[in-house]
Amino acid sequence: MNFENLLIEIGTEELPPKSLRKLAESFLANFIEELNKADLPFGSALWFASPRRLAINVLQLAQAQADKVVEKRGPAIASAFDANGHPTKAAQGWARGNGISVEQAERLVTDKGEWLVYNAKIQGVDTKSLIAGMAQRALDKLPIPKPMRWGSNKTQFIRPVHTVTMLLGRELVPGELLGITSARTIRGHRFMGQASFELDHADNYLTSLQEKGKVLADYHARKAIIKADAEKAAAQLGGSADIQDSLLEEVTSLVEWPIVLTASFEDKFLAVPSEALVYTMKGDQKYFPVFDAANKLLPNFIFVTNIESKDPAQIISGNEKVVRPRLADAEFFFNTDKKHSLESRLPSLDTVVFQKQLGTLKARVERISALAGFIATSIGADAVDAARAGLLSKTDLMTNMVMEFTDTQGTMGMHYARLDGESEAVALAQEEQYKPKFSGDTVPTAGVSCTVALAEKLDTLVGIFGIGQAPKGAADPFALRRAAIGILRIIVENKLPLDLVDLIAKAQELHGSNLSNANAADEVLEFLMARFRAWYQDKGISVDVILAVLARRPTRPADFDSRINAVAHFRSLDAAIALAAANKRVSNILAKVEGALPDTIQPGLLTESAEQALAAKLDELAPQLAPLFANADYQQALTLLSGLRESVDLFFEDVMVMADDQDLKNNRLALLNSLREQFLHVADISVLQ
Repeated sequence: MNFENLLIEIGTEELPPKSLRKLAESFLANFIEELNKADLPFGSALWFASPRRLAINVLQLAQAQADKVVEKRGPAIASAFDANGHPTKAAQGWARGNGISVEQAERLVTDKGEWLVYNAKIQGVDTKSLIAGMAQRALDKLPIPKPMRWGSNKTQFIRPVHTVTMLLGRELVPGELLGITSARTIRGHRFMGQASFELDHADNYLTSLQEKGKVLADYHARKAIIKADAEKAAAQLGGSADIQDSLLEEVTSLVEWPIVLTASFEDKFLAVPSEALVYTMKGDQKYFPVFDAANKLLPNFIFVTNIESKDPAQIISGNEKVVRPRLADAEFFFNTDKKHSLESRLPSLDTVVFQKQLGTLKARVERISALAGFIATSIGADAVDAARAGLLSKTDLMTNMVMEFTDTQGTMGMHYARLDGESEAVALAQEEQYKPKFSGDTVPTAGVSCTVALAEKLDTLVGIFGIGQAPKGAADPFALRRAAIGILRIIVENKLPLDLVDLIAKAQELHGSNLSNANAADEVLEFLMARFRAWYQDKGISVDVILAVLARRPTRPADFDSRINAVAHFRSLDAAIALAAANKRVSNILAKVEGALPDTIQPGLLTESAEQALAAKLDELAPQLAPLFANADYQQALTLLSGLRESVDLFFEDVMVMADDQDLKNNRLALLNSLREQFLHVADISVLQ
């Protein structure tokens, strides 16, 4: 079998930078799926992408499908021939469909009978004739939310397509993709190198583009160059660059020939909180800010240009002129906002509706304030500061800075609170109320910050459920799933002694007549409990461990976490499987008992040595287990209970639970009930697998 390397490039107008990697990866994944469906072996496959092209490179691709034999089974012999041995219509129809006569068919004998069979030999098709169809199907499945049409074409794609190149080694693969006929023409950089050139071989794609077209099509190489050069430029400034991966990816997707340059801005702008400056540099201009060793912003930034200029000073000057007005805006907003305290902005919150049925932002912060104070008393935080922080929590939304740079909400509240002379706890809570903002983000640890963050999320969660707008399917316009995970994480990671039932009840009380859903509290609790499962699964905890704890429905998140860790540890013990099976057996036995379960063990009715031994072991463990359960030391408790394995196994080997004697039976049921109750202090381990 012969092999060759395949190149497919789609030349386009500038592609959306935030989607470029996803488009390229999907193109390759979809095409590989097509290759596998077509039974075409290959060595490896790569994707390339730049602002004006998507490309895939399949190495060592078989030039033709292998010939194969397909077994086509016909009717059973009993129905293939009549009593005289002549072929029936069923047999003749099957043979005709396969292009043979009945006499040419073979017979297949199995232990279930005998059938007519035809082993059809199918000749493999040349790969070249399949490529265009496979590529088109791969492109059709790209994640393009809003495809567009251009010119008079009916073809739709994410951006207008100008060129299509499909090469199998040196050979041009015939065909059409997205309305464009395959050709050897490759377009170079928009401003440098050759505008277009002919590609002679698939293997020369990267080098020809780089040398002739001044395009670095290898996305990963481009990204690595930008990162390395930016870090080097920052080091020359005596600092380090803030190179967030998402921004680095976006910049990589914006340029075909990356040139890293350094620029500066006036020192006076450093009087503005750095977050606002960083926001405009990163968000609006796609620049990398530079910080010194003390993490203070330097009056410099690093940017990436898409052209190699003979006079880079002109490009640097141009970027400095572009960013200066944005920094000046931030400076103006900051100086203007400082003239008014956060507290003075409270009345203006009454002019903004949070949600039609839930009232204004003013009503919202009053609820958050009261709820934060309530939580503070439960966790030993400063209730006065908590209530104050909650009251001010949304006032920065009315500042000029946040209205212009929306991502600075909370952060600017912190800075303005400090300028107003608020306590540091109140100021810090302004920023940390929104934490965690995303998966993997940190949670607040300061007491006051925790209270406001919890109150802010609970107010939203209970309010939205209370007006009957719970998330449905994938839709979650109020980000309630994120809020729920945030609540659980804050409580668990800070080991706060809080009960979800109490928190929900207080939040519901504060909403008063706003809520129309009578089942809101139960629905919110169920929603939060469901997030436990999703969260722990993401952490790698097995589903049966989660279900074992969920069966007991502990509503204190920190307690829930202790149980999860204990059961996960117990599951690793040698005795776990046997005790889980025994608990399942006990559960099934007790489930069949009508009426109340007997709960009193009478020592005089313990007639078998095995039941006496189990009862003695339970009596021995009971005083040791009680303080462990009281202190939520569930791991040590389950470790002690694992020592029951031998006694439990012996009990089920030697003792008939459902004895004819009613007193004996009830006594043994009481013993099993006592055994199960000890485990149920932690979880229902009968669901462990």
